[in-house]
Amino acid sequence: MNTYAAEKLQGFGLEPPILDVPFDIEHLSPAIGTVIHNVDLREDLSDEVIDAIRRVLVARKVIFFEDQAISTEQHLLFARRFGELEIHPFGAGHPSYPEVLAISHDRESKGRENGWHSDVTWRQQPSLGSILRAIEVPVMGGDTLFSCMETAYARLPEHIKEAIDGKTARHDFTHFRAGMIKRGASEEEVEAMNNKYPNPDHPVVRTHPESGRKSLYVNGAFTLSINGMEADQSDQLLATLYRQASYPEYQCRFKWRNNSIAFWDNRACQHYAASDYWPATRQVERVTIIGDKPV
Repeated sequence: MNTYAAEKLQGFGLEPPILDVPFDIEHLSPAIGTVIHNVDLREDLSDEVIDAIRRVLVARKVIFFEDQAISTEQHLLFARRFGELEIHPFGAGHPSYPEVLAISHDRESKGRENGWHSDVTWRQQPSLGSILRAIEVPVMGGDTLFSCMETAYARLPEHIKEAIDGKTARHDFTHFRAGMIKRGASEEEVEAMNNKYPNPDHPVVRTHPESGRKSLYVNGAFTLSINGMEADQSDQLLATLYRQASYPEYQCRFKWRNNSIAFWDNRACQHYAASDYWPATRQVERVTIIGDKPV
């Protein structure tokens, strides 16, 4: 690893083991986001390289790879090195690989992922992380922004930290349910999904299972309310917590190219896909790794 990269990592106060990686790295911002160079995802990567990738992911929340002309099968093989894969019950799945979520927007379908969120927090065991592969992206626009929820928590005023200490929040697949109803799903079909994915309660501040660091774990897409609070108090506090993701100091912004790959840690960051490219085409595929119950 180059000396510049090592010095920058030390400047972030990260633990020494993260410096010992068998590839070059390039940081996109102080708080979050690192591009990994000199790794070819078409290869059968060694356990040493996979471990190093995982350590950089945990430290930097989202990592990127450029110029990776991999197949869907290679995408899946890489993702499986980090855990078991989930099947998204509401998204458009790949015709041959149910674990692949195909996301495509063009003149007939405007992007709608333009809200800060962490993936599938409406699950009892939300995802560890998601790996997104760009197949066709606009010449201009369609960037994805990522925000570090560890930094967001660390910089909260003490009185807000005290207010959320030990609190849990209710999560729900509200927008997906609305989509089902819009597409004509019956009451029985909606209720079946309600039963299959009952509202989980997750900590407002979760502790990362690998690093032990604390982060905000509520998001505007899937969090309903903070348990044990009056509705107006909950709404007001959640609005403050949601707003933390919007601060540029906690963010990085990634400009996609064809064959770019992003791998983000859903346990410690949120993301926002800018829908500023209509009527251009943006086609990506996402594979998501099952996580554990937040604590």
